[in-house]
Amino acid sequence: MTTTYDCTVDDQRAQGLEHAQRAISEKRCVVFPTDTVYGIAADAFSPQAVTMLLVSKGRSRTMPPPVLIPRINALDGLATDVSADARKLAEAFWPGGLTLILHAQPSLDWDLGETKGTVALRMPADDIAQELLTLTGPLAVSSANRTGHAPAQTAAAAREQLADSVEVYLEGGFRPAEGEAAVASTIVDATGPRLRVVRNGAISLDQLREHVPGVLGLGEIPMAEEEPAADAPADAVPAAGAPADAVPAAEEPAGAVPVAEERVGDVSAAAGSSAVAPAPGGSPARDEAAPDQGQAAQGQAAPDQGQRP
Repeated sequence: MTTTYDCTVDDQRAQGLEHAQRAISEKRCVVFPTDTVYGIAADAFSPQAVTMLLVSKGRSRTMPPPVLIPRINALDGLATDVSADARKLAEAFWPGGLTLILHAQPSLDWDLGETKGTVALRMPADDIAQELLTLTGPLAVSSANRTGHAPAQTAAAAREQLADSVEVYLEGGFRPAEGEAAVASTIVDATGPRLRVVRNGAISLDQLREHVPGVLGLGEIPMAEEEPAADAPADAVPAAGAPADAVPAAEEPAGAVPVAEERVGDVSAAAGSSAVAPAPGGSPARDEAAPDQGQAAQGQAAPDQGQRP
């Protein structure tokens, strides 16, 4: 039976978190607030649960959700070949509105969709989200809305779209604050030799470059790639090799991610699905949450104006 809990009331918050933990263990979906928008979550290690999440949103396996984590030390358990630069950004902006696309640990028994071996991770800066993630562990999260619709900024708004496909709704008030526009997480592809932004969002390029000066902005091409071939006209437009800058305004959470998706968790999230177009390194874009307006976590970024959490 679908139940909404008012998490601004202590006893309902405790009951809601307990019910949400139980629902996740039973491979069902829950909705909860993140620091971007509301996200719909499922057990990241259950293909059945992830499928239910995608069906609830009305999206396919080609738009996998991002994964939200409770602690930064979960990074190495879920991803491999994490570069020093990617680690610097995680340490600087987690918890917060940054989603990192990384190579997934090949030994993990999960199926998030068509991720091409990558995973989009985010650690959300929200107390309710953190409490739930601490109880459940990593969650596949996307923005709590039907694909193509605006991301939900309250649990009540999420329920209007997702109805009984979700067992537990945790209401925590507006995310972000009432009257503020939903902003997806910034998504950075960290699978190649250079970090590159594949979706603009909560963390600006200038902020990223304060910690990693070499981060490429959305659509930027490294100098070596900018130089036209000797026999090419000076005004030739680079084709192959140019970065994918057609990343939809994202969907958050969650994320996310996907988020899509931070924009829950976070994963992310601008406006639309977090389906991020594949970057030159071949890594898919993510949906983020952390959630959908676009904000999530993995081959994410589908045009769904969603926002990753």
